Amino acid sequence: MSRKYQKTKKKNDIPDRWLDYSPVGKRLPGTRFIAFKVPLKQALNQKLPASAAFGPWELLDAVSRDRQELGLIIDLTFTSRYYGPQDLPESLRVVKIFTVGHQVPSNGTILSFKRAVRNFLRQNQNNDKLIGVHCTHGLNRTGYLICRYLIDVDGMEPAAAVKLFNSSRGHAMERKNYLDDLHQGPKRSNAGMEELEEEPKRGQATSRPTPTETPPGLDDAASYRSFPPNINSWPRPQPERPHPVPPRPPLFQPYRWGAPPPHSDWRRHPHPETNQFRPPPPSGPAWRPPHAPPEGRRWPAPQPHLQYSPSWAAGEEDWTPPGWRQSSREGWWRNGPEF
Repeated sequence: MSRKYQKTKKKNDIPDRWLDYSPVGKRLPGTRFIAFKVPLKQALNQKLPASAAFGPWELLDAVSRDRQELGLIIDLTFTSRYYGPQDLPESLRVVKIFTVGHQVPSNGTILSFKRAVRNFLRQNQNNDKLIGVHCTHGLNRTGYLICRYLIDVDGMEPAAAVKLFNSSRGHAMERKNYLDDLHQGPKRSNAGMEELEEEPKRGQATSRPTPTETPPGLDDAASYRSFPPNINSWPRPQPERPHPVPPRPPLFQPYRWGAPPPHSDWRRHPHPETNQFRPPPPSGPAWRPPHAPPEGRRWPAPQPHLQYSPSWAAGEEDWTPPGWRQSSREGWWRNGPEF
């Protein structure tokens, strides 16, 4: 596997061990801090099941369930690939502090964190909005900087600060170098903490994104293909029928006795007088032809027509009545060849 492919795959993948930690902790009692793991943008949440998805809008839902309100997010991750201002709701503000992982934060990073917290507290003295802090897992870098603020600014004991964070987050800090610096390291200076270093950026999302399903067979390597995927193989949604289609009646079986079909509207009506294909009977008197005899009487039978006889051609005046005409052979025998 090439280095370029590994870098691109890591850029578009879920963070390592991100699913092993709970999304949001509880508010640290007596403070404005709340810790959570990094929320992911919609493009990354599509690779997860709906129950494991966690983005900026899910973060607001989790905080509001505890009847709290989130006012500021301090992002301590060392990348900008997880989300941006365009993925945050307009009600949130975010401060980005690039913090290297696995290393104790420098004095400049600690001072930037203190300035962001002090600036927010100074502008929100009349409300109880929270400050959300997260790194990748919302545990080591997040826990160190929150505890460092409680120790350096609020004067809390290191052991009490660590215990307070672990119980509120729901997970204990893991990095030994972070814990050793908090328990045994010197306090950092608070000089210049009241100065404003960076103005928080406001979120740009006006509405919650609609969840979209990833087409089947489209894995993480789909964005690196040199050819487009075959979209004709994806299942297409079937259009909904406006009205349910009634079941078709059973086929007529003339040689089987049984009950009539359940639907009688498709059969022809048995009464011919009401059949729609037969004209209705006339309402007036029945039509009679002009040459018909008077009603109740009959014309006399017609006279029989005279049948042709060969003797007419010989000029004979007499003729044989019908039924008594002789055959041509007998006439020739009696009258001669002139017949």
